[in-house]
Amino acid sequence: MEGASGGFRKELVGKLLQLHFKDDKTKVSGDALRLMAELLKIFVVAAIRSVRQAQAEDLALVDVDQLEKVLPQLLLDF
Repeated sequence: MEGASGGFRKELVGKLLQLHFKDDKTKVSGDALRLMAELLKIFVVAAIRSVRQAQAEDLALVDVDQLEKVLPQLLLDF
């Protein structure tokens, strides 16, 4: 996903959101779906980079420290 222009499909994001709504009649606009898809993509990229940072440090588990180390790089992506 990193380096690719793709992301999460709106249909998938819509289904994920619907699973967590208390009211089944809750609707989500197309703009909200695109925003959530972009947020999910950013979250996944941050998680992947944190894992790579932990591997570079020869750690078996990802901790907040690795996430803090990759956040500045993530901000520079924008």
